[in-house]
Parts: sequence; C-alpha cells; structure tokens
Amino acid sequence: MSDSHAIGETPLVIEHEDRPELRHHFADVEQQRNAASLGMWWFLGTEIMFFGGMFCGYLIYRRIYFPEFAVASRSLTLWIGTLNTAVLICSSLTVAMSVRAAQLGKRKQQVKLLLATIFFGLVFLGVKAYEWREKYEEHHIPTFDYNVIGGKGDLIKGHERFLGIEKVETDPGKLRAREAQIQEHTQVFYSLYFALTGMHALHMVIGVGIFSVITFMAWKGRFTPEYHTPLEIAGLYWHFVDIVWIYLFPLLYLIDRRPVG
Repeated sequence: MSDSHAIGETPLVIEHEDRPELRHHFADVEQQRNAASLGMWWFLGTEIMFFGGMFCGYLIYRRIYFPEFAVASRSLTLWIGTLNTAVLICSSLTVAMSVRAAQLGKRKQQVKLLLATIFFGLVFLGVKAYEWREKYEEHHIPTFDYNVIGGKGDLIKGHERFLGIEKVETDPGKLRAREAQIQEHTQVFYSLYFALTGMHALHMVIGVGIFSVITFMAWKGRFTPEYHTPLEIAGLYWHFVDIVWIYLFPLLYLIDRRPVG
C-alpha cells in the first residue's frame, strides 16, 4: 500500500482506487450491485405491464371471436413453437451457468457459455423468421394481401361446421357475410400474433446485442468472482424475455389444439 493510502485518505477513497469498476457515486461494490439490480427490476416491472396489456388484449378478443381465434391458432406450426421453446430454455441454462462460471473465476468457460447463449438467441430468431415467411406465403400477414379463404392459407376447409359455414352455405348473401366476418376476425388474431411475437423478437435482438458486449467484456477478463454485476443484470433481462415466450407459447400455439369440426 502506498504512503498516500496510509496517510490522509479515507477507506472510501482507498476502495475506489483499488476497485476501478466501482463508480464514484457508490460507497462500495455491494451498494453498486444492489442499485443496478433494483434498476433492472424496476425496468422489468414496466416490461411486465407492457406485455401484460398485450396479453389482456389477446385474451379479450379470443373470448369475443373464439371460433376464428381457435382456427387461426391451429394454423400455427406447433413444431416451430416447440423448437423455439426448447431453444430458449437452453439459452436460460447457459446464462445461469455463465454467471456461475464468473463466480468461480472460470473465464474461458464463461466466454464459451456466453457464446452459446448468443447462438441460441440467433437460432430462435432464425426459426421465427422462417415461421413468418411461412405466414407470408399463406397470405396471413395483416396487409392488403391478407386472405384466409381459399388458397394455401385457407382456414375454412375442414372447419366449416365449427365456423358456422354449414348453416349459411345455401344462402349466398349470408355466406359472403360470414366469410367477411371470418376474414376480419382472424385478421385480429394475426395482428395480435405479429405484435406479440414481433415485440418479443425485438427484445431478443436487443438481448443478443447486450450479450455480445457482455461476451467481449468477459473475454477481456473484466469479470471476477468479486465483480460480475453486468453479467447478472444482463442475465435478468434474458430470463425475463424467455419467460415472456413461456407465456406466449401456450397462448398462441397450445390453447386451441383440441380437435374442432
């Protein structure tokens, strides 16, 4: 310890000099960590309200337009949703393991786990892009080209009775009116589907960007058993995004999978 440490300097000044990661407005590393955690939890609280509002909107419209939402939900490819769920669960595992590796001071293992997390995030986005392309080909994207009657994306075929088509098929006027309702109500479903999955994908893109920076910091040896707060905070964000998908998966893919006729 230098003479300046021994004479005329407070323990607070000494700790700031010995710990370059400690910001000047915090008394110690623990206070800095608690403040960062509190800030992230406040942010995640606003995110819960944001996604919660979208979930409520989906559930309300599903209640109002139940037959159309049920049929549209069944048009989503189940294996795609299941694969993405497994991918995100694995990514949460690698995040948790990377935090543990930082606590143990295993830098190389930490970097490998963080790279695996980024890989899983990119796989999720790639699979989601494939699914969106599938919906584009079926004309299920809510634009001027939207159509669920006839063609590759026909939702009526096989569900005539469930959608009430059989009751009006002998009356051309009522049939056209019912088909127009189906077009309109299923468009609400796909609007909410793309809004929910699109916002989730945006959060995934942000997460991949954050973890790219975190991985670089880990590679440079910035994290130690005593200090790895940025990694822990980024992990909270990543886990939250994964949990959002855990709710989206059953709401969009599973809730109406029972046979309908």
